[in-house]
Amino acid sequence: MAEQNRAVESLEMTAPVLPNPAFWRGRKVFLTGHTGFKGGWLALWLQQLGADVTGYALAPDTEPALFDLADVAHGMRSVIADIRDADAVALALASAQAEIVLHLAAQPLVRASYADPLTTYATNVMGTANVLEAARHVRSVKVVQVITTDKCYDNREWEYPYRETDRLGGHDPYSNSKACAELVVDSYRRSFMREAGIHLASARAGNVIGGGDWAVDRIVPDCIRALLAEQPIDIRSPGAIRPWQHVLEPLSGYLVLAEQQYADAAGALASGFNFGPESSGAVPVGELAAGIVRHWGQGQLNISGDPHKLHEAGTLKLDISKARVRLGWRPRWDFDKTLHHTVDWYRRVLCHGESARQVCLAQIADYQTLAQP
Repeated sequence: MAEQNRAVESLEMTAPVLPNPAFWRGRKVFLTGHTGFKGGWLALWLQQLGADVTGYALAPDTEPALFDLADVAHGMRSVIADIRDADAVALALASAQAEIVLHLAAQPLVRASYADPLTTYATNVMGTANVLEAARHVRSVKVVQVITTDKCYDNREWEYPYRETDRLGGHDPYSNSKACAELVVDSYRRSFMREAGIHLASARAGNVIGGGDWAVDRIVPDCIRALLAEQPIDIRSPGAIRPWQHVLEPLSGYLVLAEQQYADAAGALASGFNFGPESSGAVPVGELAAGIVRHWGQGQLNISGDPHKLHEAGTLKLDISKARVRLGWRPRWDFDKTLHHTVDWYRRVLCHGESARQVCLAQIADYQTLAQP
């Protein structure tokens, strides 16, 4: 542990590793979940890097949706289909002849998983198995990365951040399904992928925020909807602590990890990686909402509680030492900068009528060029 701490300290003196445009230019990528919030941002970033992208996902499930507003499908092939359809996944992946597979498609909401656990498991577990099964039969595939979540850990409400070696688990169906997906990944890695010469890793991100998210029962979209309607923001669990990060932070980690997986002849990176904020980014929900109000310039909070409260973790933090040491990756934007870019996106797009696509691309460019604070 002391040696790892020294390695982390030495890395702090160097610039963080960022995605390499030369690697991605012309690279064939199969991206699932490109119609969602994170997937839409990643599709735009890959397009900006010059990658040859094929997306596979269901149609957007919100109105409005980043996919539509930012014209994410422009400049890529977009396949609208279900990740639970094994034959459709196999056909699309074989047609793409991709070298890199980034699997983001999922049912991503805790409360929705209580309402429909079977769809959650079918999507998050069997959907993952479908992608891995298809990938191992496509000779062009060299790298597969499965995106799960920080909630895949068996949460004991500890104060210390969870490490990649901590026990997997999950109380609610969403969290549990993502832990199951991690087990599927581990089995495929050991049973099939190594023999096939495919480097398979998983990525576990903290709570992601940023412009273009309209999901129900997520704190930032809920705040923006209330602010636009000039209504108080209802906060159910103001004390719940989460590792908040801008969407570009974990996406940069996924891209950097994929690049290094590709060059990793020995398969040493075929494992799980946490991507989260600095420790200062793990703050209560109430503090996040207050920060959004501050950056918006007006608004009120209403600590409402929830008479029908479902179980959700109270404290969740991530240890990102492994990504720092093994990949040279670390977050670039602190908590306040994350809030600034998130609120600025909604203000520019919703209040000033700017192009959602251009605002996304401008923030991506800013992330890549702005000096580390």
